[in-house]
Amino acid sequence: MDDKAPAIRKDLEFIPVQQGNQQLILIRDHLGLVREGMGVAPHLFQIMALLDGTKTIRDLQMELMRQRGGVIVGADEVSDLLKKLDDAFMLDSEKFNKAKYQIEAEFNASTVRPCFHCGKSYPDNPAELKKRLDQILTVCPPDPRPNGKIVGLIAPHIDPAAGQDVYASAYQMLKYTAPSRVVLLGVGHQMGNGLFCLTEKNFETPLGLVKNEPALVRGLRKAGKDILTEMDFAHRSEHSIEFQVIFLQHLLGTETFTIVPILCGSFQSGLPEYSRNTFLRKTEPFLCELRRIINEPGYETLLVAGVDFAHIGPKFGHNMPAGYLENQAKTHDNNLLKYLGKLEAERFWEESIRVEDRFNVCGFPAMAAMLEVLPACHGEIINHRYHHERPTQSAVSFAAVVFVAQN
Repeated sequence: MDDKAPAIRKDLEFIPVQQGNQQLILIRDHLGLVREGMGVAPHLFQIMALLDGTKTIRDLQMELMRQRGGVIVGADEVSDLLKKLDDAFMLDSEKFNKAKYQIEAEFNASTVRPCFHCGKSYPDNPAELKKRLDQILTVCPPDPRPNGKIVGLIAPHIDPAAGQDVYASAYQMLKYTAPSRVVLLGVGHQMGNGLFCLTEKNFETPLGLVKNEPALVRGLRKAGKDILTEMDFAHRSEHSIEFQVIFLQHLLGTETFTIVPILCGSFQSGLPEYSRNTFLRKTEPFLCELRRIINEPGYETLLVAGVDFAHIGPKFGHNMPAGYLENQAKTHDNNLLKYLGKLEAERFWEESIRVEDRFNVCGFPAMAAMLEVLPACHGEIINHRYHHERPTQSAVSFAAVVFVAQN
């Protein structure tokens, strides 16, 4: 009876939602083992939250008895509950680790990174996808041609349906450029360690296969060494690059460009001190090699960051609805955008430090890296918007920015 219960998986996301008068906790699993759309009641989530690997069956019995006002709860009932959680792949158990190992092995053995979000966030049928992307790209009128050569682009990575007007603003800029190489900076939402995650895999979507440049990736890996993740598994389910690839394919054609995909991890956990100086000391050889790739003669290279800005509300750890935080978050967003446009990297960092990353700007690492490797240019803010999610009383902001080389 005193055997330790397995811990709940640390890589699951738990999202509180309100459905009518009922509150649920939705569970999101980047591995796809937990059934999509699965949710649990708050009282069950309270039990799940206790599963840290140190609790015994008896500890859980006592908690269930407390919830039920002293009604006796048998050990068998607790064991049955744990079995149901294990069968649903929610526990860090032998069953889960065996399934995870199989998924990792299959991904590692492949030279292709298959689309993960097709059929979910966008159509998996090529004709339907093209039609959908055309609809998105005509949501708002195109901005005029920038006065100079386009060298960089910031686009959202929120679900395309939620951010369609800002995606349109960003990717309409591709009418004015024809890159043969695209360096993609994404956000590694599932990166456990490391500042960057590289992959040599080609990217496959319903629109075809986009080729990677393994030699360049190997050069970056040699330069990055210990600041990189050991494996590229974080790329498997990551949407921040995948969403950019489908727009690039649709507008440029699959065979006309190659990609260098790079995921950026958390600086708060990955740096000994959260400062630009520390970041530069740790990453100088890597950034130097990335800068060389971007400026390599004979290539029209475009640097694209697929990022979002503020994440506010209960879904993102705040104890109040997004509406109470939005004005402050917008001020923070606007300051970041101003420093991005002026390529003022030091002030960009100072702004994040000032608010102690209170507004969860997940794209900060990718944009900070971008500022260090862009050629001489300036940024023009094209669009900036908030998407509100009523069931979770939360919101996410995102922007479109084009970087134009100085003549």
